[in-house]
Amino acid sequence: MTACLIGWYHSKFGKLADQSLEQLMITAAQGALADAGVAAADIDDIFVGHFNSGFSEQDFASSLVLGADPDLRFKRATRVENACATGSAAIHAAVNAVRSGQSRLALVVGVEKMTHLDSVAAGNNLLHACYVAEEAGITGGFTGVFGRIADLHFQKYGDRSDTLARIAAKNHSNAMGNPLAQMQKELSYDFCRTVSDKNPIVAGPLRRTDCSLISDGVAAVVISSSDVALGAKKAVAVRAIAQVNDYMPMSKRDMTHLEGAALAWKKALASAHIKLLDLDVVETHDCFTVAELMEYEAMGLTAPGEGYKAVDEGWVFKDGKLPVNVSGGLKAKGHPIGATGVSMHALQAMQLTNTAGGIQVNDAELAGIFNMGGAGVANYVTILQSFR
Repeated sequence: MTACLIGWYHSKFGKLADQSLEQLMITAAQGALADAGVAAADIDDIFVGHFNSGFSEQDFASSLVLGADPDLRFKRATRVENACATGSAAIHAAVNAVRSGQSRLALVVGVEKMTHLDSVAAGNNLLHACYVAEEAGITGGFTGVFGRIADLHFQKYGDRSDTLARIAAKNHSNAMGNPLAQMQKELSYDFCRTVSDKNPIVAGPLRRTDCSLISDGVAAVVISSSDVALGAKKAVAVRAIAQVNDYMPMSKRDMTHLEGAALAWKKALASAHIKLLDLDVVETHDCFTVAELMEYEAMGLTAPGEGYKAVDEGWVFKDGKLPVNVSGGLKAKGHPIGATGVSMHALQAMQLTNTAGGIQVNDAELAGIFNMGGAGVANYVTILQSFR
């Protein structure tokens, strides 16, 4: 049974202080159902992606979606969490429900509100996505974790500060075409490369411009069986999914490589019976620019340690052979944890239905998504294809 995305909703990411978590979820659910042309009464399952980890006092959020329509009452509703890959975990749960025949229609909502906390409190919450027994004391919180990873990568393969600055500048430039992005501000390579009062070093070799944003936001999709999709006004097929979880402690892994990410990509591409460069566009998890650099290597775009070539030779730019993060990525679009993976899927569905507006990649027919929880711990890859 093929699962298809037949409708979606995506809020603007940023500071959404005037809307509660519940209001965001209700708006997104209503928007996705309306976009799909689906009645709430026909939904079989609801999956809510919500990391929380201290960001919301309402820790039990699955049934908040029922406020979107009285006909959602008594539906199966489940909250899904897998750190920063929470949104993709919810998507994959819905896909599996449809593939198994348990559902013909599933609603997925990914949501997070983060900006009401200061950077220290937000950073402490994000550290819960690390192996607390060993890594909770790392200076700089989760930024410090990736600062340490960047140090290790640089020690093994050379200083790639120039490359990280180019990735940041690329993603900010891409976000200029995305009205849903939190930070629509062009930042030059020179600004991103230069340490200054406005762009200080925050951890290891990472500058402020190497770090993604604290964000509020919500995204939702409706996932259906293929027979339902045939009657929908638009549809995008889920060609393959793969999930790979690795050890949590960084001490048990070689952190110069994202081995779990590499295996997830290998499994998804094999399941889809395609090669990486058959893809027309990729959204990947650039929580920090060094993560995007290492993900080029993990997806097989370059050899280990040679991710810089993908940037230096223009492969990952919007007009390159494999555009990456044309949305602006987490770096500029924003990173509301539970919403991120759902956002990636909604944006790639827009690409494949030629409705992505200013970030549209010409003639996109195959799209890849990589969403990562923790420091390479929970790894999700999805391959989407135009359905018709």
